Amino acid sequence: MNKIIVFSFSFFLSIGFVQSQNNGFETIKSLELTDQIYEHLEKYYVDDVNIGTLSKNAIDAMLKELDPYTVYYHESNIEDYRLMTTGQYGGIGALIRKVGDYVCISEPYEGNPALEAGLMAGDKILSVDGKNMKDKSSTEVSTALKGPKGTELIIKVDRNGEERIFKFERDEIKLLDVPYSGVVKDGIGYIKLNSFTRTASQEVIKSFNTLKQQGMKELILDLRGNGGGLLIEAVKIVNMFVEKDQTVVTTKGRVEDENRTYKTMGDPMDLNIPLVVLVNENSASASEIVSGSLQDLDRAVVIGTTSYGKGLVQRTYDLDYGSKVKLTIAKYYTPSGRCVQRLEYYDKVEGERAEEIPDSLIKVFYTLNGREVIDGRGIEPDVKIELDDLSRLTATLFSKNIFFDYATKYFYENNKITSADKFKLSKGEYDAFKDYVLSKEITYSTASEEKLKQMKETAEKEGFYDGIEKEYEALMTKVHPSTERDLDKFEKEIRIILENEIVSRYYYQTGRAQYNFQDDSYINKAVEVLMNKSTYNNILGY
Repeated sequence: MNKIIVFSFSFFLSIGFVQSQNNGFETIKSLELTDQIYEHLEKYYVDDVNIGTLSKNAIDAMLKELDPYTVYYHESNIEDYRLMTTGQYGGIGALIRKVGDYVCISEPYEGNPALEAGLMAGDKILSVDGKNMKDKSSTEVSTALKGPKGTELIIKVDRNGEERIFKFERDEIKLLDVPYSGVVKDGIGYIKLNSFTRTASQEVIKSFNTLKQQGMKELILDLRGNGGGLLIEAVKIVNMFVEKDQTVVTTKGRVEDENRTYKTMGDPMDLNIPLVVLVNENSASASEIVSGSLQDLDRAVVIGTTSYGKGLVQRTYDLDYGSKVKLTIAKYYTPSGRCVQRLEYYDKVEGERAEEIPDSLIKVFYTLNGREVIDGRGIEPDVKIELDDLSRLTATLFSKNIFFDYATKYFYENNKITSADKFKLSKGEYDAFKDYVLSKEITYSTASEEKLKQMKETAEKEGFYDGIEKEYEALMTKVHPSTERDLDKFEKEIRIILENEIVSRYYYQTGRAQYNFQDDSYINKAVEVLMNKSTYNNILGY
């Protein structure tokens, strides 16, 4: 029991809990009670207790009451921490996804062990090192696949009904910060940034220089789906486009000594290149620092949908026994003085969900040129992209892995396809996909059908239904789900998802990016704005 007591106290002391005069007694009291419970469990509980698992679960539950970014990293999952900060981990280099009872390879990374060993998208993972993977979650399979560089593993897969065994070594996997960059059109460069790891700014600068050599005159920086990472990397990327010694972000927290002002420290690479930043609802944290500061400084036009709204800063502290804790220590503020944090975790009642900051507390701030921006709602784009919701059929096909399974089938039936930026399914090929879908049991409802049913219930209660029964049945016939009808009605959106999935089988992440250039409303709008200098300048208030 002494080890447990030492662990508990060292954990809390190391993160400064007992420094607070107000909470000191409650902290010591809670620690003593926790240790007493551990002691009684070990002595008297009916079965043997796994204290390690119990402790980890207790810590996780405790931190869950704070915010989702305050996280304990047990020594057993320290690879997750490494992946977050460096983009590196020991493993096989492949995306995986749950399909039915098993987890499948969904996309092997180019130049990494999985692909070099011969694993392909669609391979169903039956076992890892002899351990059956049936009914295992994606997280459990991912843990089994990870491990130190050079360690050997044996993977048994099912490929089109045939069992295959792959024996190879894990390697140090580095996820690409910039999976694709290139010239989109007429001198307009494009850089896709996936994360803010320790090499993010280095990779963006490298891509920027290459595009400059290719004649780039305008730039699109794509931060869609980028959940953030290291704050200092965001500052370095902003520094590429603004003057030295410019404030990019400030952090303010309860502990005054932890407050910081981050300024650009180097000479800029290009102060004049027209710049568009793309964001969406999954652009968060460091992505919002980049887009928000460039917006506040009127240095870039932000295009897309409102970003996630994560205005919190975390710092990681080392604990005993090889573990770590990542704590939220401050909020960050862009140059105009706004904080983009959307949810208020600190006012929630125990066990309840955090609520959005109310409209009454939203404040207006001003960019360098006097344009209005607001806090508490993420980054509101200068030019909003209106996206249509996916049809119920399309969403159902996606959730049931129909797109994924058919792309695998297509891959094994076609040795090659045209280049990713030109690939389109022929009419005959789309008809074959329709036949494939119609051979499956697909059930879904339409939003119109659900609304009509609600209307019927209301009409029946009010006594009106008897007079509108025929009209109701006629309308219901038109909005009732029809897979065959909706495969034609929503062909455009279905094609985009299916073709993108097929392209990934042949050209991987790079191919996905290139394919999207064909019909990407965000990129199309960015090109439109960049090609019209008066529009670009008017948006920025020049």
